[in-house]
Amino acid sequence: MAANITGTSPTSDNNLIRPVACKRCRGRRTYCSKEQPVCASCREGRHECVYESGRKIAVSESYLRDLEAKLRAYEASPPIPTPQSSSCIGKRTDSDLDVNPLMDNFANLVMSPSGKHHYLGSSSSTVLGRRFNDIVGITSPGFDLDREYSTYNHSALRLRRLSIVDNVQLPPAAFAKRLYMAQHSYIGTIFAFCTPEMFEEQLQQAYRGPPDVGDREACLAYCQTLLVLAFGQLYSVNQWSGFDGPPGFDYFTQALQYLPDMYEEGSVLFVGVLALIGYFMQNLSRRDAAFLYVGTALRMAISLALHQEVPDPRLDEASKEQRRRIWWSVYSLDRILCVKSGNPLTIDDQDIAVKLPNRLSNEPEYCPAVCLRHYTQLSRILGRIMKTIYRKTPKSGSTLIASVSEIMTSLSTWHRDLPDQLRFDPAKLNVSRESVSTFLHYHQCINLTARPLLFHVVEKRLQGTADDLGKDWKDGLSPTTIAVIDMCVSAAKDSVTMMTFAAQKDLVATYGYMDGEHAFSAAIVLVMICVAFPATRSEITAMDQALELLRGMADRGNTHIAARCQLLSHLRSMISHPSTTIASTPPAAAIPQQNTTFVDVDQMLSYEAGDVDFGLWEEGYTNPDLDIDFDLTQWTQAAQNTYGVGPM
Repeated sequence: MAANITGTSPTSDNNLIRPVACKRCRGRRTYCSKEQPVCASCREGRHECVYESGRKIAVSESYLRDLEAKLRAYEASPPIPTPQSSSCIGKRTDSDLDVNPLMDNFANLVMSPSGKHHYLGSSSSTVLGRRFNDIVGITSPGFDLDREYSTYNHSALRLRRLSIVDNVQLPPAAFAKRLYMAQHSYIGTIFAFCTPEMFEEQLQQAYRGPPDVGDREACLAYCQTLLVLAFGQLYSVNQWSGFDGPPGFDYFTQALQYLPDMYEEGSVLFVGVLALIGYFMQNLSRRDAAFLYVGTALRMAISLALHQEVPDPRLDEASKEQRRRIWWSVYSLDRILCVKSGNPLTIDDQDIAVKLPNRLSNEPEYCPAVCLRHYTQLSRILGRIMKTIYRKTPKSGSTLIASVSEIMTSLSTWHRDLPDQLRFDPAKLNVSRESVSTFLHYHQCINLTARPLLFHVVEKRLQGTADDLGKDWKDGLSPTTIAVIDMCVSAAKDSVTMMTFAAQKDLVATYGYMDGEHAFSAAIVLVMICVAFPATRSEITAMDQALELLRGMADRGNTHIAARCQLLSHLRSMISHPSTTIASTPPAAAIPQQNTTFVDVDQMLSYEAGDVDFGLWEEGYTNPDLDIDFDLTQWTQAAQNTYGVGPM
């Protein structure tokens, strides 16, 4: 009888009697031990612990009688020996075996500056940072990723056009063209929304005066001109203070006044304008607004059949190619914002029949269309990563390995076919920004593919003792797992060295969303491995370079990056004396080298039963429940004991 009582109850029963977390843990979406009257997390942080009381649930009478019978039988049975608890990595309960800390059945929420909660999915780097923050036990309010910080004066952003007044003074033509080239070098080659010829024509029209507010296309052209100037200022200024928002904010707010209403008829120009507004919103840390504007741009593009080849005799080849470039630009932007925020993808690749962007016969062999094509290919791979790695569906170890192999094969093929002009070569005197943007996108694809597995291995090591943390992290892992994690670390290091080199050439956007996201994503990976693994000299160096990149952005007024930099810097302090913890490796080269090592895909697929740790992959990638048996105090103490830091 006792054995039946302690066994697994039916799913419906289990859901009905499941303990409830305290309000603080539920609000933070962190593990709650559910101890009465104070849970372990609140006790450790000296917080008030409040449980929801008096909640009524409806159960059947037969179920209630069954519970009473089980209780009487349990009280009459002899005591059941309690197994000794252990902090060793291998000692885990059965309920922990299908856990992926990066994904759960509860929404990850962040609080906006206005106090409202917004959704973040498991592919978000912020979620990764929050979870790693949780497992090392930092609870100080000064290191809070649960909030989004304001990056501009909200009262200065006009969200509704009531009247067109106080027009922004346009810059002189020569300076306006410099601003165009600044935005073109950062986003003009990876997103084809405004060609130089189009901007020149629109700029000349803008100098003649503001458009008639009743002329939709004229308003859109004027709006796009202001948006291009806004991005140009955003990417050409590295120090900005004392204004309502980041560089370009005044141009942006004025552009919004000329945006037609959404119910008006769509156009290709309208699609591009909506996409640019959405991307600037992302630079303001208005994630939800960016998601809505870019999503609307994509839906408008679909309504205009940009996702299909249209046999319209009125369109010449140049017009058709422009439609393709606009489509794939919005597609890439939508894919990136969906993945960065963890939102579901807007459109499936199987519903798209339009050709990839390509150069026209009158264009040179290497032109912006070539960069756009290769960037688009990475965005398509990014979509597959979201579907196969982060979608909450049942996954077996063999299926996961096959999915990761397919993604890595695609990335390897992409890298092999890349034209020489687009490769990042630090030996060149003139390194192109499109090369930096493209390779950061490429490294992010590797990072996102391997990150859940890396995080799970880090989690298991931090569950162990201080002695466990000093052991080689590769012990007990299959070559396939080691190769994937090594590749994730290598991609993070390559991203950092590339951005460090680009910063020396003034090719990093201080206030740009994408550069900050790439730097933070690489930094959190490097901090995790340096805390949980015996770090090499090159890993310590790369971690410090990543933190220096973030610190530079924060010191220049990027408040979105400042909180993330503060958290990672505090985690960095857990490694007190690098000279005592790093392996004997030569110093990292001053000039970055593109030496990302790819997994041997054929070897991955030729595994034999028992040679691959399928269970670990399922733990790391499979959709779990939130109730992970974390012991934050234990993990924090283990890391502190290993690296010799005091309580935080």
